[in-house]
Amino acid sequence: MARLRRIERYTADLPPIDTLKLRKSLSAPGLLNIAKNCFAGLEDHRKGNVTHSLVDSLMSGLAVFGFKAPSLLKFDETFNEDITRGNLKSLYGVQSVPSDTQLRVILDPVKPSDLRPAFIKIHQQLQRHKVMEPYRFLGGYLLLTDGTGMFSSNKISCPECCIKGKKTPQYYHQLLAAVIAHPDKKQVFPLFPEAITRQDGAEKNDCERNAGKRLFPTIKQAFPQRKFIVVEDSLASNAPHIDLLKSLDFNFILGVKGGDHEYLFEQVQSKLRAGETEEFEEIDEKGVIRGYRFVNQLPLNKTHSDLLINYLEHWEIRPGHKETIFSWVTDIPLSRDNVTEVARGGRCRWKVENETFNTLKNQEYNLEHNYGHGKQHLATVFANLMLLAFFIDQVQEACCPLFQLAQKKYLTRTGLWQGMQRRFEIGIFNSWDTFWKHLIYSNKRALVYINSP
Repeated sequence: MARLRRIERYTADLPPIDTLKLRKSLSAPGLLNIAKNCFAGLEDHRKGNVTHSLVDSLMSGLAVFGFKAPSLLKFDETFNEDITRGNLKSLYGVQSVPSDTQLRVILDPVKPSDLRPAFIKIHQQLQRHKVMEPYRFLGGYLLLTDGTGMFSSNKISCPECCIKGKKTPQYYHQLLAAVIAHPDKKQVFPLFPEAITRQDGAEKNDCERNAGKRLFPTIKQAFPQRKFIVVEDSLASNAPHIDLLKSLDFNFILGVKGGDHEYLFEQVQSKLRAGETEEFEEIDEKGVIRGYRFVNQLPLNKTHSDLLINYLEHWEIRPGHKETIFSWVTDIPLSRDNVTEVARGGRCRWKVENETFNTLKNQEYNLEHNYGHGKQHLATVFANLMLLAFFIDQVQEACCPLFQLAQKKYLTRTGLWQGMQRRFEIGIFNSWDTFWKHLIYSNKRALVYINSP
């Protein structure tokens, strides 16, 4: 049985310390300054003199997730010390740190939509510095994929909670997040999320479909010049949603299943029997067989026979494994020249689960932990701040050489977060440049934990 073994890992061949520079806009100080400037533009909902400003409170909330505090209480305990309070001021620009209770009270009335400009401004920096260019796909498009995460409880609730179960009600929040991804890129870049919460005056729960109706038009409004291919699962393969995407001038690659789209699959079989589909197989150097079957201009279903889509089926057979089969509908005209790329785009949706929500759940962001429910928007505000902290980390992972060296030293994201927390609590740092270099070069070693038989 595997066990965790603690080792000291030495980092060799580090470049000279004076050769490393932070990228002005695409490293922690620049990205956090963008967020702070956006927060500073918000109107404080409180009247009169206040001890802790709204911008300090929002930046403190962002720091909770930036330093992966497991709870607000732990964050409060940590930042009661002079050293850590000084680091919060120099690294996050927080002048006055609210307690965990004060933070919940201050952030509860904040509208989650007020946090969107921070996401948009960071995306504008990515665009300005051409970071998005390697993410272009199928002739200049960006793959926009979605996914959901959830916090639930049998005891804690607020007016925005959705509810399931009658005898033992379960209260829950969900978040619909859209991220820009690419099959060949490890990092993903989130756009602002949309909360799946009980809406004002609504008797029924909110749902992912309704959240999508709100989210995609706001994305179009925020990024009118971007060309998106929306990649979603089979729940999105319905006429109203496709009509919405078309109205926004978004292309799409949407999963389909035989059980949910019986008429469509009957049409495919009819075309197959008539010899009107095209298909081929490829085999790579590892013996993996990949096959493709496609046909253009099929009706999505009986009810919407005038809505024509293009169908792609893809199968993969790996030696010693069961065959896996995928199928999608798209508005992209399919040919032998592009179906391989379209299939790669369709399969890219796993990155949302693996690189976004699994990371948020399992790599110290603590997505499913209840940081605070509040009486208005608190749970959603914290979820937005968590996703913003994740976004900032992803940009640094892609663009910041100091962040990259620190991650290399500690092997994993989790190892890096733990190393950051230790340094943050024992040393005083006047800048992120000093902090990263101390983390990287101090003893040129890292304490890490590895699986050992």
